[in-house]
Amino acid sequence: MCGRHRLLAGRRTTCAGLPPTATRRGRQRQPEWVRQERYQPSYNKGPQSSGPVLLSRRHLQQDADSSERVLMDMRWGLVPSWFKQDNPSKLQFNTSNCRSDTMLSKSSYKGALLKGKRCVVLADGFYEWQQQSGGKQPYFIYFPQSKDATTDKETEGDEEWKGWRLLTMAGIFDCWEPPGGGEMLYTYTIITVDASKDVSFIHHRQVRAGKGVAGMPAILDGDEAIRKWLDFAEVPTQEAVKLIQPTENIVFHPVSTFVNNIRNNTPECVAAIELGAKKEVKATPSNKGMLGWLKKSQESSPQKKENDLPKWTSQFIQSPSPKKTSADVLQQWLGKQGQPPAKKHKA
Repeated sequence: MCGRHRLLAGRRTTCAGLPPTATRRGRQRQPEWVRQERYQPSYNKGPQSSGPVLLSRRHLQQDADSSERVLMDMRWGLVPSWFKQDNPSKLQFNTSNCRSDTMLSKSSYKGALLKGKRCVVLADGFYEWQQQSGGKQPYFIYFPQSKDATTDKETEGDEEWKGWRLLTMAGIFDCWEPPGGGEMLYTYTIITVDASKDVSFIHHRQVRAGKGVAGMPAILDGDEAIRKWLDFAEVPTQEAVKLIQPTENIVFHPVSTFVNNIRNNTPECVAAIELGAKKEVKATPSNKGMLGWLKKSQESSPQKKENDLPKWTSQFIQSPSPKKTSADVLQQWLGKQGQPPAKKHKA
């Protein structure tokens, strides 16, 4: 399942990170970006958000070369063209992901797929969660990168692209028209397949006989796979679906549970962490109050040092024991709690 992903590249960088299209007319060109003003980069992109997808230009222009690509901003979560309600949010089922083993049988996807509405969803990588006894551990999964790859690198002219390699996930899109008229809504779903060997440890769902587990996005690795998936006029559906396979060409690292909250959208979402490392306890409203109370009690009962006493006092009498503060009492009590009970001596 792909429930969250990241895409940070700027508009120009996103296009630069894609290989130029070699059309049947012999032209090499970068895909044109349609409605690019709607694009918003994000560290934590979830369903119902918008993002750029690749598709054949012929879907938008009937006389165009089907091998020519365009980049278009669409909403994540497919709304079928046959949906009759006046509000797409009234769709009663989740269409952010589409299992590869049912995409040709479920009505939500079958019609669009048979009409060639295939797309490629772009992302820097995606997040997956491993179920553990203490909760879920998130991982960030992506293509292997060159040493100097970054998400914000720019290129000039025909310079070779050396930035972050974008993940290219197979998807299906559809176009929904409001019953009462209005702007057409373009939406997509990400196709999922069985988890590859390297990331299968993240998923603990039971495998059903003959069906497997749809555990990760169907990733199209290389321009030839992208070309065949998008060129619906030259590559029929039955041929294209053979491209939907798990890939081993991915890497991953664990990240903080900070990404679990969809509202969190900062670099901390994707920063690698060391599993098993001692975690810093975050202050909560309750322990903040306790710490503040202890601090005040210490400040109101300052301990005098021996040097602050008159010289003659230390010569003739013992220095008084420092007055115990609330913090000292609490610390002493905690220490006793950790000690074994004292043995009783018989009389």
